[in-house]
Amino acid sequence: MTNDKELLNSSKAPEPVGLYPHARRVGNLLFLSGVGPRERGTKKIPGVELDEAGNITSYDIETQCHSVFQNVRYILEDAGSSWSNLVDVTVFLTNMKDDFATYNRIYAEYFKDNQPCRTTVEINKLPTPIAIELKCIATID
Repeated sequence: MTNDKELLNSSKAPEPVGLYPHARRVGNLLFLSGVGPRERGTKKIPGVELDEAGNITSYDIETQCHSVFQNVRYILEDAGSSWSNLVDVTVFLTNMKDDFATYNRIYAEYFKDNQPCRTTVEINKLPTPIAIELKCIATID
C-alpha cells in the first residue's frame, strides 16, 4: 500500500458546496469530508421545508438521518471501502435537545453490526439548511 494522497469523489453523493473532495485516501485510511443529507444534482434536502427566503420552516430529522447515512454509504462504496469499514464518526447536530433521541435510535439501526468510535456535538449552524452532518474515517482493505 502506498502513502499517495488520492482525492476521491462519488458520482452518487451530493456535490460538495466548496473546494474539497468527498474523500481523501491516505494509505489504507479514507477520510470523508462533512456529509449532509442533500440529494445529488439538486438543492433539495430530504425532510426540509424552506420559505421563499431560504429559511427552514420545518424539518424531519429522521428523513435527514436516513439520507445522510445513504450519502456516506455512496462515498464509501465509490471509494472502494464499505459501511463495515467505518472506524470513526463525528456527528454534528444543530438541535441536540430535540433531535438526539431520534438520531441515536436510527444510528443504532445502521451501526448495530459495525460500531465505530463516535462523537456527537451540537453546533449552531451548518453551511446549508440541514440539521445533521457526518465526518467519517474508514479503512480500505
